[in-house]
Amino acid sequence: MTTDVSTTPRASGSEPGPAGVPTPRRGIGRRTSSFLTTHPRARLTLLLSAPLFWLGVVYIVALVLLLVTAFWSVDSFTGEIQTQFTLDNIITVLTGSLYQTVTLRTLGVALTVTFIDVALALPIAFYMAKVASPRAQRILVIAVLTPLWASYLVKAYAWRSVLSQDGILEWMLAPFGLHTPGYGLTATVITLSYLWLPYVILPIYAGLERVPDSLLEASADLGGRTWRTLALVVWPLTLPAIIAGTIFSFALSLGDYITVNIVGGANQMLGNLVYTNVGAANNLPLAAAIALIPIVIIFGYLALVRRTGALNNL
Repeated sequence: MTTDVSTTPRASGSEPGPAGVPTPRRGIGRRTSSFLTTHPRARLTLLLSAPLFWLGVVYIVALVLLLVTAFWSVDSFTGEIQTQFTLDNIITVLTGSLYQTVTLRTLGVALTVTFIDVALALPIAFYMAKVASPRAQRILVIAVLTPLWASYLVKAYAWRSVLSQDGILEWMLAPFGLHTPGYGLTATVITLSYLWLPYVILPIYAGLERVPDSLLEASADLGGRTWRTLALVVWPLTLPAIIAGTIFSFALSLGDYITVNIVGGANQMLGNLVYTNVGAANNLPLAAAIALIPIVIIFGYLALVRRTGALNNL
């Protein structure tokens, strides 16, 4: 006796397959997996949505709130923040001689630290990438990274001890009739140059590693001397990596205030003025207006170097 397939009850959760054979339905998870497999852009969007949302909320929103705070004021009697829009803080920062002087000093320190770090990082990174053996290369990379494992404060106070009038550097220079610079801008530049040097070496080292050795050999075969090869072959190919390293040293020096307090004295740089107005003066709007200066400077610097490809080396 034959059975009509059309009248046979179907199993729950199944669909008719070929020749009436029921096949299980695909679940939501399997359908989602198939969709993401065939749509790589959707997969990438889903993967990046969470970190991008976190970045937008934590960084961009905080930066916008900082910009907004700069246009508020503080009641001189109660000390409370008044949310009425005003340009007083911006005008004070732009026209005040104190802020102009400190801005130029901060910019000068940041540029000096960047120049020193690049001058020190170039030969170190070149030796690591093109001269050292693989074993020595690994040892040097570890040596460059080792200072990053120590506390920022420990390193800053260590340099305070070294540069003091009765420190080890004074003891070493005394027989030659020389003396340590002591505390001040010189000590600030030395300490900041030491702190940010690894951040400059690593991008330049990575950029030099990407320079083919065959180009150096070709330059030598064509009669190019060492300095000519460095200037005409290595330098153009490594320039984006060098600029990438300067971004770290320049930006970090521009906003630093802890090292300046430890070895340079109070209110020497913009970061110290921000800290003073937030803490002692309790004037958050003015502090936010001062903080806009390094933000504008670093965004301007990034805009200048964007076309060099340096941002691709970060």
